[in-house]
Amino acid sequence: MNAETAKLSRMALVAMVVGSMVGAGIFSLPSVFSRTTGPLGGLVAWAIAGTGMLTLAMVFQFLARRRPDLDSGIFAYAKAGFGRYIGFLAALGYWTAACLGNVSYFVVFKATLGAVFPFFGDGDTVPAVLVSSILLWTTHFGILRGIRQAAGMNTVVTIAKIVPILIFIVCVAFAMDMDVLRANIQEGASPDKGSLLEQVRSTMLITVFVFLGVEGASVYSRYAKRRDDVAVATVTGFLLVLALLVSVTLLSYGILPRAELATLRNPSMAGVLRAAVGPWGSVLVSVGLMVSVAGAYLSWILLAAEVLHAASRANTMPSFLSRQNKHGVPDRALWLSNGIVQLFLLGTLFTQDTFVLVKNLASSMSLIPYFFVAGFGLLMAVRGEAYDGWSSRRKFELCIAAVATIYAIGMILAGGFSYFVLSALIYAPGTILFIIARREQHGAVFAGFEWPILLIIVLGSLAGIWGITTGNMRL
Repeated sequence: MNAETAKLSRMALVAMVVGSMVGAGIFSLPSVFSRTTGPLGGLVAWAIAGTGMLTLAMVFQFLARRRPDLDSGIFAYAKAGFGRYIGFLAALGYWTAACLGNVSYFVVFKATLGAVFPFFGDGDTVPAVLVSSILLWTTHFGILRGIRQAAGMNTVVTIAKIVPILIFIVCVAFAMDMDVLRANIQEGASPDKGSLLEQVRSTMLITVFVFLGVEGASVYSRYAKRRDDVAVATVTGFLLVLALLVSVTLLSYGILPRAELATLRNPSMAGVLRAAVGPWGSVLVSVGLMVSVAGAYLSWILLAAEVLHAASRANTMPSFLSRQNKHGVPDRALWLSNGIVQLFLLGTLFTQDTFVLVKNLASSMSLIPYFFVAGFGLLMAVRGEAYDGWSSRRKFELCIAAVATIYAIGMILAGGFSYFVLSALIYAPGTILFIIARREQHGAVFAGFEWPILLIIVLGSLAGIWGITTGNMRL
């Protein structure tokens, strides 16, 4: 398949965004949020995250229109604005986040089955990893048949997995107990639960994780029938998912006390619906999660392979990753992506609270690419590139890009030092791919201003190694 013969419609692009964003995260929101905050903190967190991610989605929207030449997705903007190495780090970070996202899907999928088959535990036992590996490679060989077929399947799966979530929202809305909701609001405001600011800060990486995939249409922009469809699909998909996320989180506080919500087994949406309508609710959510995870995995492995392939075509990654098979699938990029997913799956055998670790690390890895995309949008508006003077539209887009940049910086700081050094443990060895690519092009590997960036990454990785080996950092 090539870009001229395989064109995705607006509906398919919206499904790609929604399918990428709606995965395992939404099904764990009731318990994850209730462990750190109450209804008021949850509302504030979603207001901040919704505003920040909406501005980021709008940056993707106006960049798609003003720089149609940058059709490789998220890393192309970082490279155009800040140089080759930053573009590489954006591609590597986004690709790693996609791989980690797939690991989280397998973990929560097996944790769901663990309620029936105890040997799956919380999704990080030997049997769970073995079955996940079988599913991983079965899907791998299916995708090798062609991206267009997989994208079409994603549209169907996206519709199928949204239905159980909508049923959950309707049933829980009718079953809400206002006394329970008021008690949760009062309990969340109690001084011994920490300040509202502390509660909100503790939820920030959670919100980033469930919004991963907002750039899905941008990554696939070269397959779009019309360039404007990319912009519309990005914002439309984001708003649809935001409505689902807020509804699932806040309505759950009206069903069970916060203490009970916090102890629900994953997927916690199942426990909430069970309390609202009976045992069939738990079954419905569990089935919905399995469909959702299948669709999200399909979207994210396609995105991961496409990022490597596009980066290779743009001379940011080694040339071998640009190869496509007879179906037009970037097979070598797909092999490398699934190989890394397999390694991460094996790593879950040696971690504690695997789902939370993978979720937060995926969020941290994605924040660097998001920051540079927002920064590029800000640079374009400040410099007036692709603008006709100081129009009202330029001022508006300048404000949007500034808010998105501030939001990305805030999320990076909220992640803390530990996740920075864990990210550096991936960025440092991953830089080998950049060195290979630059050697292939017979150019200087690093520009002068890129050496300090490399030094920071290397020092961060050394701090991570020291923290893990000394036990000061627990995985």
